[in-house]
Amino acid sequence: MAEQSYAIDVGHPPSALLRLVNPLLGALLRTPLAGPAGKQLMVLSFTGRKSGRQFTIPVSAHVIDNGISTDLYALTGAAWKANFRGGAPAQVVYGGKTSAMRGELIGDRAVVSDLYLRCTQSYGVKRAQRMIGVKFREQRIPTLEEFGETVDRLKLVAIKFTPDQ
Repeated sequence: MAEQSYAIDVGHPPSALLRLVNPLLGALLRTPLAGPAGKQLMVLSFTGRKSGRQFTIPVSAHVIDNGISTDLYALTGAAWKANFRGGAPAQVVYGGKTSAMRGELIGDRAVVSDLYLRCTQSYGVKRAQRMIGVKFREQRIPTLEEFGETVDRLKLVAIKFTPDQ
């Protein structure tokens, strides 16, 4: 019997392509030419915790309404996520505006799984795969349990950005 693939797996573009496109995308998002992409993507500028090196990367922006306020998140499994463990300052370009913000890494499996599920439900199956950098085995919204397995296996986190006080 053939082994079944995971319900959710990594679906982002190849690293070489990202290294080529990210600097151009980061520059574009700082201009009025960004158009609708200015609300789908954000540019994060932050300092590495250990290296002290400055990083600037474009990432998908996820605006999630929690019933009380609307929060801005990055959902990722990328290595740079560790720079936000315990909270860290960042400059965030979103919607054509640059703001000083504080990013806080959220690693709790239940919370992160719920955020991925809510984003997928909001975006729909096809768009969610592009926006959150995953691919679904079946063209349906995965269950909370399937997102939980994926969060553990791919070490996915959420980073919540709030205005710096």
